[in-house]
Amino acid sequence: AEQGITDPWKVALTAILVEGIIFIILSLFKFRETLVNSIPTNLKFGITAGIGLFITIIGLKGAGIVTSDAFAVSISETEAIAVSSTLVQLGNLASPQVVLAFVGLIAIAAMSHFKIKGSILWGILLTWILGIVAQLAGWYQVDIDNQVYSLIPSFDGVKDIIPPSVAPTFLQFNFEYVAKNLLNFVVVVFAFLFVDLFDTVGTLVGVASKGDMLDENGKLPRAGRALLSDAVGTVAGACLGTSTVTSYVESSAGVAEGGRTGLTAVTTAAMFIIALFLSPIFLAIPAFATAPALIFVGLLMMSAVLKMKFEGDMADVLGGFMAIIMMPFTYSIANGIMFGILTWVILKLITGKFRDIHPIMYVCAVLFAIRIATIIL
Repeated sequence: AEQGITDPWKVALTAILVEGIIFIILSLFKFRETLVNSIPTNLKFGITAGIGLFITIIGLKGAGIVTSDAFAVSISETEAIAVSSTLVQLGNLASPQVVLAFVGLIAIAAMSHFKIKGSILWGILLTWILGIVAQLAGWYQVDIDNQVYSLIPSFDGVKDIIPPSVAPTFLQFNFEYVAKNLLNFVVVVFAFLFVDLFDTVGTLVGVASKGDMLDENGKLPRAGRALLSDAVGTVAGACLGTSTVTSYVESSAGVAEGGRTGLTAVTTAAMFIIALFLSPIFLAIPAFATAPALIFVGLLMMSAVLKMKFEGDMADVLGGFMAIIMMPFTYSIANGIMFGILTWVILKLITGKFRDIHPIMYVCAVLFAIRIATIIL
């Protein structure tokens, strides 16, 4: 146990709890709401498009359409190093996962063309069913050692359909470690705080933009309520013993299907409760079945690029572009926002347009500088 930590997950839950409390305070003082509404319009659209590319690459990776090109090279009889020339490469086009993911994507696109309601959901189910057929036919072969699992739900034993108790993780915090290692703990909390703060902001901006919820000034009305509920969820999740509860970027799939009100979220929550008792069914749905949905929603969110201005103020142009490219290429929404805002602020300062910079953007720039320092050091 490094640094005297016997249960690292308890320290992580404690950090998430503290982070959530800080979020509630920031939300009550409207810091996060001001941040959301202070992001330049061009950057908002860049964030939306960047999230589109981000969830697209998640889908491509999940289906095996895109894979790492790393391979092992022996440097001695007992040692080998991983070598990569292009970072990513095209996956095995003959694998059932790749083929069925493409079939699902075409199916979703075709159903969307004919305006069939729920096309994304039907596409997921169709891809899954075709996968089951492929498994029964022997094309899709289960290989647990390589994380290729059966697509046929198994209800062996009552334990599979009874949700587990939260007792082992409920309120399992480690404040003793915090008291003895305050500086280290602060660094941990800041890491969680930074990623969650800007992941949430990016997701909220992206989903709201796709749902046409931004007003004529590019601001999100009542953003404070959404951010406060997110903060409360973070605290509740930590108490129950789970990782950060936050706004989920895949919510864009529901928005793309027409979800606009809180009733959508309440219905989703009710379905999740039901899913607890039907977990074998949902666990059997593979990543390659949900990949077509992610890729298609990525396409829909990429349409935000059409609203961006690619001429005029270079701070707006390059800031938005950095948000687009850094999200998928660093595999992080927070990183995309960080580089987008930093680029925007620096170029505004260089060009002497100090009045265009909202004070909250200066605060963000300082936070980003601290974040980069913690990564480097």
